[in-house]
Amino acid sequence: MQRLRVHPQGRYLMTEDGTPFFYLGDTAWELFHRLTREEAVHYLTTRQKQGFRVIQAVILAEFEGLTVPNAYGRLPLRMGPGGPDPLAPDLEGPYSYWDHVDFVVAEAERRGLYVALLPTWGDKYNLAWGKGPVIFDSENARAYGRFVGERYRDAANVLWMLGGDRPLETPEHCAIVDAMARGLGEGDGGTHLITFHPSGGCSSADFAADRDYMDFHTVQSGHHVDAYDSWRLLRRTARKEDKPFMDAEPRYEDHPACFDASLGYYWDADDVRQNLYWDLMEGVCGHTYGNHCIWSFHREPSDYYPYAWTEALEHPGAWQAALAVQLRMCRDYFSFRPAPELVEDDGAVMAHIAAGRGTDYAYIYTPLGQPIRAQLQRMEGKILRASWFDPRTGEEKPFAILPARETLLVPPTQGKGQDWICVIDIVGR
Repeated sequence: MQRLRVHPQGRYLMTEDGTPFFYLGDTAWELFHRLTREEAVHYLTTRQKQGFRVIQAVILAEFEGLTVPNAYGRLPLRMGPGGPDPLAPDLEGPYSYWDHVDFVVAEAERRGLYVALLPTWGDKYNLAWGKGPVIFDSENARAYGRFVGERYRDAANVLWMLGGDRPLETPEHCAIVDAMARGLGEGDGGTHLITFHPSGGCSSADFAADRDYMDFHTVQSGHHVDAYDSWRLLRRTARKEDKPFMDAEPRYEDHPACFDASLGYYWDADDVRQNLYWDLMEGVCGHTYGNHCIWSFHREPSDYYPYAWTEALEHPGAWQAALAVQLRMCRDYFSFRPAPELVEDDGAVMAHIAAGRGTDYAYIYTPLGQPIRAQLQRMEGKILRASWFDPRTGEEKPFAILPARETLLVPPTQGKGQDWICVIDIVGR
């Protein structure tokens, strides 16, 4: 596999030979901690089949990853006088925790999948609402980062994701993350991309906008209503620093809305698509899908985790996520940019009409199938072909040839779950 790089224009990602790369990710935070090798292979094979490109997984995992062993009874770190010691990874035996991580990373590479490796979940340096324990300071974070960087130096399918759902609230938190980034760079020779996974409703640009080690930014629009309009968070990120950016944790399919199962509503594929296409029109370098029952790899359904992970693996949101990549890759890739000038927006909740354009084409997203008043006179062409792209099926069907004038575009269906993308192609000048 080729390593990933930032495109020279600074907006998107590509492989080493310049091929466009859209980061379609899946959150599998507990992958190394909770699954057997056979289960991990099943998970990776399914995600490859569904069209995913990147798997986000944590080495020192959230669910008591330092004190509860993995599927083979192994812990990542030896115990020292003060608890788990980040300077003493447990490497003994053929089935060490680290052997298991090696196996999964290699199996991902066999399937053409990249792995966004989090060296640690954030509660290991900022306990906040987690279980920890806190084990990092700025000195041992650098040494631990160097160890991880050296171990995966030759893995072309790896990129680094710092952070782990925690804010940097003190100078010490910032120093720890900076030190870990330096350690990773020392260990791998600076050969892998680095980003940062922030807490909910935040952007990595809130914490690391001026760090030279940051190759691209991510936001977490999250699972509450506070950052429901993910596109606003992305715009704020774009204003702070001119680097590629994306949403690394939007609303998860099958997640209790606002973390509260008593509300009786779980985010579904329709909700997932809204954030996906709103974000797409902002010129993101990628997008991460997530399912609440998969990142956690729960085996028994409950009110809070309504499905076993093996059942949730086939839910519609996962299959539909790859259709956005299909749309994005079928026309000139690197010229794409946000194009709010092409539409009259609707500021109501769920109603944001978003547009983006590239050389000779434009996409306009209507999240509820509401009519679009499109300013097509701003397209550089005299004859336009209009098509409807169905984000549920991936079918694109032409429906009109139009002059380049203000136009009312009425989708085939309306209502929640009846979102559409109008594709405008310039076919005559």
